[in-house]
Amino acid sequence: MSAAAQFVRQGKKIVAIGRNYSDHIKELNNAKTKEPFFFFKPTTSYLPTGGKVEIPRGIIAHHEVELGLVIGKGGRDISQDAAESHIAGYALAVDMTARNMQDEVKKKGLPWSAVKGFDTFTPIGSFIPKSSVSDAHDLTLSLKINGAIKQNGTTGDMIFRIPRLIEHISSIVTLEEGDLILTGTPSGVGPVNPGDSIECALVDPTGKVLDELKFTAESRSGGYQFMP
Repeated sequence: MSAAAQFVRQGKKIVAIGRNYSDHIKELNNAKTKEPFFFFKPTTSYLPTGGKVEIPRGIIAHHEVELGLVIGKGGRDISQDAAESHIAGYALAVDMTARNMQDEVKKKGLPWSAVKGFDTFTPIGSFIPKSSVSDAHDLTLSLKINGAIKQNGTTGDMIFRIPRLIEHISSIVTLEEGDLILTGTPSGVGPVNPGDSIECALVDPTGKVLDELKFTAESRSGGYQFMP
C-alpha cells in the first residue's frame, strides 16, 4: 500500500486552508483574503473514525467539516495545470477548533497552533482513491450532531479551487507524499459538547456516499486548561 493511502500514519504534515467559503467567512465576521490563507496542524491531532475527541478544560470546541486532499506525488512550485497529477485521493475530515481560545489569540495577533493542534482535533475518515471522485468540486459535505444537521454544503462553493490551493501552498512549502490539505469548511460551524455523537458524510452528485466519519466527544482529564 502506498504512503499516500496510509497518510494518517505516514504523512508528515496537515496544511489547512482558512476562509475558503464565503458563508463561513460571514458567520465568523472575518475578512476575505486576497490569496489562499493556510496554517498547519500536527499529525498527532489525527483521530480515526470511531474515536473520541477530547475537549480540554475551559475550551469551547467547534466543528468544521472539510474535504481533504491527499498528496500522492510531492513537489515544489506546482502549476495549476499540473496540480491534479499530484493528488492521490481524498479524505473526509473535521478541523476541530478551540473557538474561545482562537478569539483571544486573534485579538492579540498570536498564532493558531494550539487552537487547532490539540490531540484528537483532526477526526479523519478513510482514504478515497482519486478514481472514485469524478469532480472534487461537486461533492456534498455534511455534519450532524446527535442526529441534527449542522453543516450541509457543497465543495462547489470554494472561493479558491483545488489547483489554486496546491499552486499556492507549494510555492511556499514543498508538498510531500502523504501530506493532507484541508480545503476549508462551509457555514454552520458550532460547538461540540462532551457526550455528543457526531456523524459526517461525503456524498457525490449521484447520491453515492463516498465516506462516513463518526466520533464522539468527551472532556479531557488533566492536561492543558484554558484560562482567558
